Amino acid sequence: MSFDPSTLPDVSDLTVGILGGTGPQGRGLAYRFARAGQRVRIGSRSAERGSQTAAEIAAMPGVVSGLVNGNHVTGGDNAYASDSDVVIVAVPWEGHDDLLKSLAEKLTGKIVVDCVNPLGFDKQGPYVLPVPEGSAAQQAEALLPNSRVCAAFHHVSAVLLIDPEVAAMDLDVLVLGDDREAAAVVQALAGRIDGMRGLHAGRLRNAAQIEGLTANLIALNRRYKAHAGIRITDV
Repeated sequence: MSFDPSTLPDVSDLTVGILGGTGPQGRGLAYRFARAGQRVRIGSRSAERGSQTAAEIAAMPGVVSGLVNGNHVTGGDNAYASDSDVVIVAVPWEGHDDLLKSLAEKLTGKIVVDCVNPLGFDKQGPYVLPVPEGSAAQQAEALLPNSRVCAAFHHVSAVLLIDPEVAAMDLDVLVLGDDREAAAVVQALAGRIDGMRGLHAGRLRNAAQIEGLTANLIALNRRYKAHAGIRITDV
């Protein structure tokens, strides 16, 4: 069966919150969703920094403006961003555990998308860090038992995301999750970004190899001075 984006839900009215939205990946995703016309809430440890980043992104080329009931891009602390329909976790691995514990109650019932890659770096390059739960996404699932946890957006170049000259992102986003309805929402959100497809790639228990593959992509980028992504053939 070929991939048919018309079977995915309409997500145009959903608000996307980004925890760690002031970091490279968070900023890039916020910009792309804002360009697509999605409402975005940027979160940070500092509410001031979150608001400042939101103002900067709102002023970037291509961002849709003029909503009747508010700006497309707003910012505050991470608790502010968690008050969204879909919440993307884009914080550094070192702060993943503590942040999700602190927001567990606020994230009850939410679709939570984990895009964190537990990686270490040394003189030989990037490598995968062990996670007791199996993966960052599975850790999120354990910490957020009342949320609908998916994994996605691991292999998207922050450099390309934030570049206004890049009209479209030429890649597929691999979405993992046991809740198929939640996964379909995440797939549809990925498809809102020009050039992207969101493909369901299995259950959350398989997130470890998706997260770990990022180490290989970083090695490719360093070797070939590129911003490698992933395209799935024959789908």
